[in-house]
Amino acid sequence: MKTVLSIAGSDCSGGAGIQADLKTMIANGCYGMSAITSLTAQNTTGVRSVLSSDPEFLKDQIDAVFEDIVPDAVKTGMIASRELVEVTAERLKFYGVKNIVVDPVMVATSGADLSNSESVKALKESLIPLASVVTPNIPEAEVLSGMKISTKDDMTGACRKINAECGCSVLIKGGHNGGDCDDVLLHDGEVYVFAMQKIDNPNTHGTGCTLSSAIACNLAKGMTVPDAVKRAKEYITGAIKAGLDLGHGRGPLDHGYDITTEFKNT
Repeated sequence: MKTVLSIAGSDCSGGAGIQADLKTMIANGCYGMSAITSLTAQNTTGVRSVLSSDPEFLKDQIDAVFEDIVPDAVKTGMIASRELVEVTAERLKFYGVKNIVVDPVMVATSGADLSNSESVKALKESLIPLASVVTPNIPEAEVLSGMKISTKDDMTGACRKINAECGCSVLIKGGHNGGDCDDVLLHDGEVYVFAMQKIDNPNTHGTGCTLSSAIACNLAKGMTVPDAVKRAKEYITGAIKAGLDLGHGRGPLDHGYDITTEFKNT
């Protein structure tokens, strides 16, 4: 079984962050592990508070994983301070990790700001350059590129700018577009558009975490970046289409919609 480590924040309501990552990993046939960067008190209606890990404790978590069960891929999510970003980047570089997916979480689905300017700067300088692929949504891509993004051409331009500055493949998620949720990937100089009609379901809490974790799983299995993204898009589309409806705000996806076992069905 392939192994994947998530370095991200905890969502006590289970829809995003570490909890969504681990659900996604088991649904995609991988063994999931975690190093928690922050605890969040949140639910489908918003984020109440954030308590970040001590950088030395985050280092200990990452080392504990790598010294025993070496991950085939790593996904990073919410890392809310410069110090935590730098510790993460230093340890991933130390262990020579090849398959890294960076989800540059800056704003929660609820609209809560989960990052700050110093951590964003550290992401660009130390962590994103290590990535196989970085997966910003449109608001995050605007911050990383310094560009206003309104069209697919803008998405492509932002991909090229981020790639020029950071050197990794770039997937800009189009879920914040009004008409569709097409994603644009720049990989090895080629542009790929993953067309997908917007699904009539407001429950999209944790979509970014879920997509990046699914991509990490597929990279761990040996897929190319374009194939990993395509397969992950298919998974997340099914998880949204399943129509799970929990909570009073933007509810979570059904991460286990495709799992069929005697334990689920009895």
